[in-house]
Amino acid sequence: MSRWGFGHPGILKHSSQSLPGMLRNIRRALLHLQRRSGAFRLVLDSRWRSKRLLILCYHGVSRMDEHLWRPSLYMQPEIFRQRLQILDRGKYNVLPLGEGLRRLQAAELPPKSVVITFDDGGYDFYAAAFPVIREYGFPVTVYQTTYYSDYQRPVFNLICSYLLWKGQDRVLNNPEELGLSGPLDLRTEKGRMQIQRKLVLDAEERNLTGSQKNDVAAVLAKSLGISYDEILSSRIFQLMNASQRAELAAAGVDFQLHTHRHRTPLEERLFRKEIRDNRNSLQALGETAIHFCYPSGVYRPEFVEWLQIEDVVSATTCDSGLASRRSNPFLLPRLVDTSARSPIEFEAWLTGLAHLLSVRKAARQIIPAAAGSVSRNVDAAQSVLGKESGRE
Repeated sequence: MSRWGFGHPGILKHSSQSLPGMLRNIRRALLHLQRRSGAFRLVLDSRWRSKRLLILCYHGVSRMDEHLWRPSLYMQPEIFRQRLQILDRGKYNVLPLGEGLRRLQAAELPPKSVVITFDDGGYDFYAAAFPVIREYGFPVTVYQTTYYSDYQRPVFNLICSYLLWKGQDRVLNNPEELGLSGPLDLRTEKGRMQIQRKLVLDAEERNLTGSQKNDVAAVLAKSLGISYDEILSSRIFQLMNASQRAELAAAGVDFQLHTHRHRTPLEERLFRKEIRDNRNSLQALGETAIHFCYPSGVYRPEFVEWLQIEDVVSATTCDSGLASRRSNPFLLPRLVDTSARSPIEFEAWLTGLAHLLSVRKAARQIIPAAAGSVSRNVDAAQSVLGKESGRE
């Protein structure tokens, strides 16, 4: 029993814990109560869940310290393996993206349907993620952006941010070689973000080539006492090259569209060129790519029409939720999974309960006001599922 009187040991670890941390632990403890009460199984086995598809989204699996730099993008290898273990032990039906979407529209999904997707197509997918996925025999889709895949150097904005993070105890007094005026204080996250933004904007304003951007990154590394040669040899923040993509495609990996330069121009001509350049780069893999993922999850209404003109049949977002037949096929929700998400929270999304808690207004009663209200919440879940079971 904790000092706060709750039965779950992790609910509040210490009175000095921050408010967000306290609320996070309370939420997780309540999910444990929901699972013990049977709510997880109730939703998972429901007709409502059987008509919905959970599309998981990942960005990267850490090979060095990327997860410490940006935990929202990079997941520790052991946590990623744990996720696949949960899918395997729970006997979830992990489907290829195309099959999952076809069966969703045909109302022919198997129970507990899930799709696994990765954005960007980083080298870490080849080296760290896919070997684990292959162990479990799960299908996977990579939304591959292709400019940096063809140009084998670190992605500029990512490497700048990472280098500044590595030098976070520094003040650069003479940054003129970077094209900036000093001093540059790297000791706060806000300061580092401002410097990164200046570097990226300066590169855009000067219309620097990929090679010139790489030179700027090399100068930044040198000014921070970091070996850029080691950065390059590690292949951190580099994308898979053509031969690696071909190797994985032969092993069953599905490669789909994510724009050529990881951007979505607001001008139709440029937007459609991004799709065509991206598709042309992937064409060597054999099949024509017809599924799309919005870079950074950013979308606008006009993008849908432009995608349709380019013969794209689906597009995924970074909006949390489970897809149903009523979902717009060009605004499909996904669960962006990160290291910050606990196993119980991940399971809650797999079952569909987290979707009900976060999206369905009527289901907000499921969240207990106190630990003793669990049985009432199961009744509430049953009520919501009963209302939803007749809907698509």
